[in-house]
Amino acid sequence: MAMVEVRNLVKHFERGGGLFREKSIVRAVDDVSFSVDEGETFALVGASGSGKSTTGRCMLRLTEPTSGEVMFRGENVLGFSSARMRAARRDMQMVFQDPYSSLNPRMRAATIVEEPLIIHAIGSKAERRDRVADLFRLVGLDPAHLARFPHEFSGGQAQRIGLARALALNPSFIIADEPVSALDVSIQAQVINLLMDLQQQLKLTYLFIAHDLRLVRHISSRVAVMYLGRIVEMGRTAEIFDNAQHAYTRALLSAVPALDPDAPKVRIELDPALVNREAPLRQISEGHFAAV
Repeated sequence: MAMVEVRNLVKHFERGGGLFREKSIVRAVDDVSFSVDEGETFALVGASGSGKSTTGRCMLRLTEPTSGEVMFRGENVLGFSSARMRAARRDMQMVFQDPYSSLNPRMRAATIVEEPLIIHAIGSKAERRDRVADLFRLVGLDPAHLARFPHEFSGGQAQRIGLARALALNPSFIIADEPVSALDVSIQAQVINLLMDLQQQLKLTYLFIAHDLRLVRHISSRVAVMYLGRIVEMGRTAEIFDNAQHAYTRALLSAVPALDPDAPKVRIELDPALVNREAPLRQISEGHFAAV
């Protein structure tokens, strides 16, 4: 059953304009539709500028969309009042790409994690303090370090603080926006494994935004590939990897490093002129769609 449904989501930005120049419209998200089932990890992948992060931000109304619908358990999030949206964010949270820029450098870790509880008036001061310590332990951090500032943590630890903050309100749906791309490769696997463990433990549903298909293969059940603001291919992860139909998907897959360094590898360069940006998604096989 779908927990979240995105229907015909659009986000346009105006760019430029001046004394002798007309404004241009950037179609960052252009008629995007998909659903995320309860308990699954749905991956949204694409290169920088494809619109995937903007899609995630529009879903939580951190960026206001131009049009469309975002249905969360049958209710249209885009129609919520500001008070109703604040309440809804107890169920819908986001983990950001750069842990340091998303954490207030002037706040101690304890205050950062406690802040959502204060905003939503949850618990007494003592209860919040206990909850923060529990959250630190949950994400693999030592509560003895709660008085530290963000710069005193490593990148992986700082991302765990961001995750603890996102989990503070017991959400059911988390948008993870490139949560490991700013981390060393040696740390990435630790954070990914933590996300997967927490999903099982807390019954979480993830929208995992990434440009690294290597990561997506191991954690997601379904994948949607974005190119220039549109979804160009969508289906079960194994089907996308084994039977990619769109030229852009094939180009992304060709960039994934091979496990065998001696295996022949052909890098596919995408020719944008060969991509029909207006082509609609059509069904290739059951659950597999491509704009070809």
